[in-house]
Amino acid sequence: MTIGSRPSVLTAASLLLIVLMTGGCQKEKPLPAPPQTRVEEVVEEIHGVRVADPYRWLEDQQSPETRAWIAAQNAYTDSLLDALPGREQLERRLTPLLQTASAAAPLHRAGRYFFLRRAADQDLYVIYMRDGAGGEDQVLIDPHPWTEDHTRSVDLADVSDDGKLMLYAVRQGGQDEVEYRILDVDRGEDLPDVLPRARYFNAEFTPDGKGLYYARYGEQGTTIFFHALGSDPSRDDALFGEGFGPDELIISSLSDDGAFLVVHVLHGSAGPTEIYVKDLRRGGPFRVAVADQDSRSFGQVVEGRLVVQTNWQAPAGRVMAVDARDPAQEKWREIVPERKDAVIRSIALVGGRLFVNYLENVVTRLRSFDLAGREVGEIHFDDLGTVSNLQGRWKDPEAFFSFQSFHIPSTIYRFDVASGKRSIWFRADLPVDPTRYQVEQLWFESKDGTRIPLFLVRRKDLAGDGPRPLLLNGYGGFEVSKLPRFSPTTIPWLDAGGLYAVANIRGGGEFGENWHRAGMLENKQNTFDDFIAAAEFLIDEGYTNSDRLAISGGSNGGLLVGAVMTQRPELVRAVICAYPLLDMVRYHKFLVARFWVPEYGSADDPEQFETLYAYSPYHHVRPGTAYPALLMITGDGDTRVAPLHGRKMVAAVQAANTANRPILLRYHIKAGHAGGTPVSEQIEDAVDTYSFLAWQLGLEEASR
Repeated sequence: MTIGSRPSVLTAASLLLIVLMTGGCQKEKPLPAPPQTRVEEVVEEIHGVRVADPYRWLEDQQSPETRAWIAAQNAYTDSLLDALPGREQLERRLTPLLQTASAAAPLHRAGRYFFLRRAADQDLYVIYMRDGAGGEDQVLIDPHPWTEDHTRSVDLADVSDDGKLMLYAVRQGGQDEVEYRILDVDRGEDLPDVLPRARYFNAEFTPDGKGLYYARYGEQGTTIFFHALGSDPSRDDALFGEGFGPDELIISSLSDDGAFLVVHVLHGSAGPTEIYVKDLRRGGPFRVAVADQDSRSFGQVVEGRLVVQTNWQAPAGRVMAVDARDPAQEKWREIVPERKDAVIRSIALVGGRLFVNYLENVVTRLRSFDLAGREVGEIHFDDLGTVSNLQGRWKDPEAFFSFQSFHIPSTIYRFDVASGKRSIWFRADLPVDPTRYQVEQLWFESKDGTRIPLFLVRRKDLAGDGPRPLLLNGYGGFEVSKLPRFSPTTIPWLDAGGLYAVANIRGGGEFGENWHRAGMLENKQNTFDDFIAAAEFLIDEGYTNSDRLAISGGSNGGLLVGAVMTQRPELVRAVICAYPLLDMVRYHKFLVARFWVPEYGSADDPEQFETLYAYSPYHHVRPGTAYPALLMITGDGDTRVAPLHGRKMVAAVQAANTANRPILLRYHIKAGHAGGTPVSEQIEDAVDTYSFLAWQLGLEEASR
């Protein structure tokens, strides 16, 4: 096989085995010591408890000492990972999996289709337009020439009803903040109107294309504005937000006909929701649809009716409707009742139908109803996978959605609502044969006897005997469900005989609000217990053992794996921890973390402090402990979860660790939480991650 050619699956698997065989034999060699980190005697008394914070100085991200420390850590990581044999071969296997064409579902306006697409040889997504479903694709915005390192990206936000104006976002690195610009599609030029760089929650055109409604977050909180095209954005009218503070998230939604503006107020990421509706044609104040209830509801208006997905008195969810001009909750009527065997994940109002996306034992089922609540159809797939991102407009005859699974790359379908026929809009050409893999759903018991599901993915031809190297992933928070989704970076792992598992632990939304609440606030330890039980189950069943087991998680999932490695350091061999929260005593003081207080609690509250301090990973790093190998991934571009968590945790574990296992920090200067990472950098990260895992888990023994 020559460099640059596309490898076959079998050839790639054999090649990766050679790579990992040469890497695995190094794992017991004595490692060079990590860089020394200065210790400060910082002790703070909180509610009568003395809390040590010896690496608080690393919170100062821009200090020369912190920057020098970051550079030394990156150099140390490079010295170990770059020395692993076979990285070039692994890169050649990963490149055709990541460096492939990709696209997003289109926005349809006036016969034109607007969408994001990335060619196989491109780092970033480009915005295209197609005149008619069968027309030629025209490039509208290509961000590649803007920067040499391709760290400036674009996203498609909205298109005017006549298809002549396009709103798009410009993002620097992986930051959450963006700048909004408006393209005159026919002229190919931007309008003078620019919404300055900020954290926006949404933005959309009025039907006549003469203005925008948008939600912008600032120091005082979120405000809903109206911008008239051609006017000065600094003078935009503030319509909603007064009286709310920085702890609330506020999002607006305009009905397709422009008659109603719906505003949602979220009291933190896990708190209750309020809904307000304004009749834009008749004028008058915002009317209350939902307020002062301990539930979450999300509504949109069609044909003068507010259709609401809610868990009010229905933990698994139901759908209600009410006159949008008089939306008081006591006047709601139920159109789709709660089910005992399924959870409502989302709804969409497209093509004159109400589409309800259910989760049934963590498998999606997409059913359609009329507004009287009669079921009229189902979009069904034989494979165990995930249907998601159904979108379109109420009067459109078509919808778009995607389907994927762990072993099936995402495919975007165009769906004719009236006939029920679907056709492929976009499918990536990937060197993956789905028939080579199998996906199973297994169940295990947690510490308190709760039954928890997990997905296990492996090659079909593997012998039943173990133990094998296994990567276990989880999240467990914010009602986020871990569903079967395709990840190209796991394919070489599976091809080489590794196993991949995803645990559907409490704190997520897999079984509704009760499942979520069983893993939040004072119940957060359930999340960690569930994940530990998943690992123990996989070991007890002979799939793996502690020397061949790795765990991974990002963001809230980074908190998960950080807690597990400090509570049960002997349970796993390696940990991948990305963009995590780890100092749970001080987390709420940084960036937008105040939004997460309803999920975790705050150390400012004595009772909540007791819960947080009891599991806070940073505060449970114990000197003289043999910790698993750790690859911590974070960076400056993360403006959502402060990267100080990763910095402080690495310093603490490096100082405490007695095992001959690497404790590494991969610190990105520009990449972050919100995406926008160039494909070339994604490939480098994947090579680092999987060569690290193979080194530690000894994947060379997997095919014996």
